[in-house]
Amino acid sequence: MKLEKVDHICIAVKNLKEAESYFSRIFGLEPDDRYVDEKEKIDVVRYYIGEVGLELVASTAPDGEVARFIEKRGEGIFILSLKVPDVEEAVVELRKKGVPILDEEPRKWRQSKYTFISPKDMFGVLLEIID
Repeated sequence: MKLEKVDHICIAVKNLKEAESYFSRIFGLEPDDRYVDEKEKIDVVRYYIGEVGLELVASTAPDGEVARFIEKRGEGIFILSLKVPDVEEAVVELRKKGVPILDEEPRKWRQSKYTFISPKDMFGVLLEIID
C-alpha cells in the first residue's frame, strides 16, 4: 500500500470556540474550513499547515465518539489520517495482512472515502486512511 502523505491530524477539544481562539492567538491561524457532521456528531474547524490539515474537533452530542474519547482520555490527538490513492484497495490489502478495519464499508466524506484502524491495533492511535 502506498501512503501518500499525512492528510490531517484531529485534536479533540471540549470547547471549540476556546480552542479556535487559542490557536488563532498563539499561531496566527485562521480557519480554512468549518463544518458540522451530524451523523458523526462533530463540529470541526480545519486549518492547513502546508499540505497537512489540522482539525480541532468537538462533539455535538454527549454520546458522540469525541465526547467519549475526551471523557476517557481527556483532550488531545484523536485521529491521525493518512492519505492513500484508493481506500477500498487499501482495505483489501490491510485485511489480507490481518489488520482489523472498523468499518465494513468505507465511509464517505465530500469526494473522499475513509475508514479506521482501531487504536488497539495501532499502538493507541486511531488511524484513519482516506483517499
